[in-house]
Amino acid sequence: MGIAWDDVVLIEHRGKSDEPTSITVNCPDKAGLGCDLCRIVLEFGLYVTRGDFATDGKWCYIVLWVVPRPSSLKVDWGSLKNRLMSTCPSCMISFYLNQQSTASAPPSVYLLKVFCLDKKGLLHDVTKILCELELTIQRVKVMTTPDDKVLDLFFITDCMDLLHTKQRRDETCEHLSNVLGEYCISCELQLSGPECEVQQGFTSLPQEVAEELFSCELSKEAVPMSSVSDTAKLKKATITVDNLLSPVHTLLQIQCVDQKGLIYDILRTSKDCDIRIAFGRIQSTAKGYRTIDLFIQTTDGKKIFDDENIKSLCSCLKEEMLHPLRVTVGSRGPDTELLVANPVELSGKGRPRVFYDVTIALKELGICIFSAEIARHSTAERQWEVYRFRLDESPEYPLASKKARIDIVDKQRPTVTMYVYLQENKRKLKENPEPSENHRLES
Repeated sequence: MGIAWDDVVLIEHRGKSDEPTSITVNCPDKAGLGCDLCRIVLEFGLYVTRGDFATDGKWCYIVLWVVPRPSSLKVDWGSLKNRLMSTCPSCMISFYLNQQSTASAPPSVYLLKVFCLDKKGLLHDVTKILCELELTIQRVKVMTTPDDKVLDLFFITDCMDLLHTKQRRDETCEHLSNVLGEYCISCELQLSGPECEVQQGFTSLPQEVAEELFSCELSKEAVPMSSVSDTAKLKKATITVDNLLSPVHTLLQIQCVDQKGLIYDILRTSKDCDIRIAFGRIQSTAKGYRTIDLFIQTTDGKKIFDDENIKSLCSCLKEEMLHPLRVTVGSRGPDTELLVANPVELSGKGRPRVFYDVTIALKELGICIFSAEIARHSTAERQWEVYRFRLDESPEYPLASKKARIDIVDKQRPTVTMYVYLQENKRKLKENPEPSENHRLES
């Protein structure tokens, strides 16, 4: 019955290396499948150029055109296909029932201890290796010793679900040691104890910091945004709701500034709001803006007529499009602290590759990380994943400068990652040292 299992996911490469690769998924439907697929695509460092979605509630057909970001990124397409296939409900009933019986089991958490000589960019180097090995960082604790050594504690899960085997653990430690070379002193990997469970990793933030980081008043009008580029852009997101075009669907027409993970953010919000996307079209970026058409229904297959429900859905979508990440730069005692927060899915999953993006930004700018940690924080509305970095001051990058922090926060460009925010203001950070002050970036 149905199609062959090997044809559930098809990956087709175009003739030229710079042309998008198409990913076609044709399988039984399930709630939030589009979000789950886009999450995996984002985990592999791929950018969705355009896409189409269609489902009748029982069967779905999804096509995504993707390119690596950056273009030099090496993608393990075979592993990507396996990951996508593992997310799709099987066409074979017996296999599907077996998947359902084990779906609720949480992944095992392992503790990776990496003890190294310190160097600039070390934390990102380890993070990059873990991403390449398809190991997901759930929590991290980084400590720098007085004798210029670093102990990194990573609480990780395995996307391939193979860390229970000695071969997978040994290969992971061996690969880390080989890549880090002479800087690596020791590497250990073991199943974490019950005291190290991810669910217990909650952080306590000072009230004023939490209010600054998590409060967000959305403007009803477009917000002017300064930019170091010659062309200033408007940071805006518009959603048009149409209940007349289709007899059975509510149409959402979305236009906003393009940015990393935008498609995932929209689908995640729809999933968490119990909205089913019957048809969707993701258009190519034009002049830095993205247009998306979504024909949606409630989970019971009805249009959305209630004004309050529509207002609430649009508000949630706008917030995620305008502020997918919350960033603040402030002081923690005598040190400079960078905090990055992102909302957690109702399923408990955090946003992919945030730790990777932050560490590569800091590495490229030559900013050393004294300590780092990942934890969870709960507000009245939702749960957040919080990344805390204590940064080392240096003459080349005066982080205590008031002007520097204002530039990092205010000169934001939502179409790119945090690395570009910081890179574009590197010169100003060097030239304008002033007293420190807290500032927030909503990227």
